[in-house]
Amino acid sequence: MKYILASGSPRRKELLSGILSDFEVIPAATDEKFNLSLFPEQTACSLAERKCDEVFSSHPDATVIACDTIVVFEGEILGKPANRDDAFRTLKRLSGKTHFVITGVCVRNIFGKRIEYDKTEIRFNVLSDEFIKIYVDGGSPLDKAGSYGIQDGGLVKEYFGSYTNVVGLPVGLVRKMLEEVKNV
Repeated sequence: MKYILASGSPRRKELLSGILSDFEVIPAATDEKFNLSLFPEQTACSLAERKCDEVFSSHPDATVIACDTIVVFEGEILGKPANRDDAFRTLKRLSGKTHFVITGVCVRNIFGKRIEYDKTEIRFNVLSDEFIKIYVDGGSPLDKAGSYGIQDGGLVKEYFGSYTNVVGLPVGLVRKMLEEVKNV
């Protein structure tokens, strides 16, 4: 059985390579619009399922793994920033506060489909405007939900839950889900 990661994220690719030695990367082209009436956990799972189903429809002989990571702050889903100003505002809001990172995961093959999520609590350091400006000007936050990467230094004070979930692919959960859809 061949494996496909339905994401172009280099971070997800790196994390998945710790579980699977051989897989193909075929990013889903699905838009990331979501239904505002859903709970954040449902939103992350719905987006992951949409991506997984899109890639699986063209590769029904494979096991497809898709993820979608969202950041939730005070009940609001914070997506990828529209631009540098948006990233600055988002990081300013998160400064010194707690938020959650939720990654929805969908794994599908001919034997089954599993949809689950992982959730990690993040506490941010207090960030100065100068620190935020330098970080944003470096370009790192522009392709990340919540405008940051946990792997980037100086932002996160502490976290409770899975580190790899925050990076974008909860390794323990994905490993379990791959076992569940295996032909036994």
